Amino acid sequence: MKKTRVVLSFPPSRVEDPIIYHLIKDHGLVVNILRATIDPGKQGRMVVDLNGEENEVSVGLNYLESMGVSVEPLGEELKHVEERCTSCTACVPICPTGALDVNRQDWLVHYDSAKCIVCLSCIEVCPYKAMEESLR
Repeated sequence: MKKTRVVLSFPPSRVEDPIIYHLIKDHGLVVNILRATIDPGKQGRMVVDLNGEENEVSVGLNYLESMGVSVEPLGEELKHVEERCTSCTACVPICPTGALDVNRQDWLVHYDSAKCIVCLSCIEVCPYKAMEESLR
């Protein structure tokens, strides 16, 4: 089984199409929606875990792209700017997945992008702007 976490960006023309349904029904993938913002007629963004056999995941990703859905790896969404981080820990208690945590060895805040669901809570609370959205 292969598991991949990606960000899907839907164009306005595809927001109301049953694309996730087809990933599940037609391509046999298990889809876990971690975060979604859908504006009918405007745009849509979803952070999802896709689980399935490696060839199913590959075919599913090709299907998404053929439907005009942009697929990006989740790790590229947020950036921890270590030079700005003072390890004040303001971000740690609000992080729902533990992607931001204090290392008990060095007492510094560390960021694990594999755990991040891009909820953006850390950006809102960091007084030093040490977390920021990555520019593409």
